[in-house]
Amino acid sequence: MIIGVPKEIKKEEYRVSVTPWGVDELRRDGHTVFVETGAGESSGFSDEEYRRVDGLVADREKVFRKADLIVKVKEPLPQEYDLLGEGQALFTFLHLAPNRELTEMLCRKKVTGLGYETLREDGKLPLLFPMSEIAGRMAPLVGAYYLQKVKGGKGILPTGTAGVKPAKALILGAGVVGTNAAEVCVGLRMETVVMNRGMEALQRIDEMFEGRAKTLPLTAHAIAEEIRDADIIIGAVLVPGGRTPLLITRDALKTMGKGTVIVDVSVDQGGCVETSRPTTHDDPVYEVEGIVHYAVANMPGAYPRTSTLALTNVTLPHIRSLANQGIEMAIRQDPGIQSSLNTYRGEIVHRSVADAMGVAAKSPDEIRA
Repeated sequence: MIIGVPKEIKKEEYRVSVTPWGVDELRRDGHTVFVETGAGESSGFSDEEYRRVDGLVADREKVFRKADLIVKVKEPLPQEYDLLGEGQALFTFLHLAPNRELTEMLCRKKVTGLGYETLREDGKLPLLFPMSEIAGRMAPLVGAYYLQKVKGGKGILPTGTAGVKPAKALILGAGVVGTNAAEVCVGLRMETVVMNRGMEALQRIDEMFEGRAKTLPLTAHAIAEEIRDADIIIGAVLVPGGRTPLLITRDALKTMGKGTVIVDVSVDQGGCVETSRPTTHDDPVYEVEGIVHYAVANMPGAYPRTSTLALTNVTLPHIRSLANQGIEMAIRQDPGIQSSLNTYRGEIVHRSVADAMGVAAKSPDEIRA
């Protein structure tokens, strides 16, 4: 199979989808890999490193034109739409639920859209895990930075000091992002509150942190109470493949203290705060009702070397599965690949994406028939 590795063009996105040793593994399997010139530079991988493992370094147009399978980190941007060919396969973080334009383009071009964020194995989301882990650990650090008065925050030192209380962090969601955020918040000695809809996750948090993180059910009433005196709020909820539920309304911002910092990690899937909108690393924050919003849609991209290594560790086995079996056979026989399938032969096949678009999902077998 011919695999294409383009350079990411999303603003301030420095990751690359496949490392040189990932290319080496694919070459050993007998596949051809085209890598766009400069694709790995920002992650610390030179074109020469790709050439040394027989990667074919080429211009952008050739990478897209030649490839049967395009492997990326982030979803295609509008300026990449024309580069995707009819019937190609695309394996990346798609995040289609809040992006009707991209979804319609993939269907129109009959692109086989495979989303990292929906791939399941043993009930888990292994391709989302490392990036969620990094974003979760980043979120309290980002929130702490913007608590500075000069950055629009309350001017509260997150750790507190002798005789002075620390900041309060409210974490909405107890999945991978929420758990990792809690770990950093507790480590910084912040007053930490974790909210979640399922009690099992809250029990796990309670045991993990031995009571140093308070746990509460994620209800509208509890959120309304807890946001009043929170200093940092971390949005860490996830509906795999679907749009994130809105948990904090614009009106609710008026009940919060001026200078509160919201870090909405879930903005990739639409965000859990009504006033969230995607931002970039070079312009990451804005204020609404005196509340600082940080909503960078590719947080792990700030640490591209770590993120690229962590991502390739988990994606490479699935890229090899797609290449070694072929796209059609992998979809039929590999349960993980099946779960990652979002669009296929012009139709939406993932239920959460279909729900977000207001249409009925179709099964691959139904489409083939």
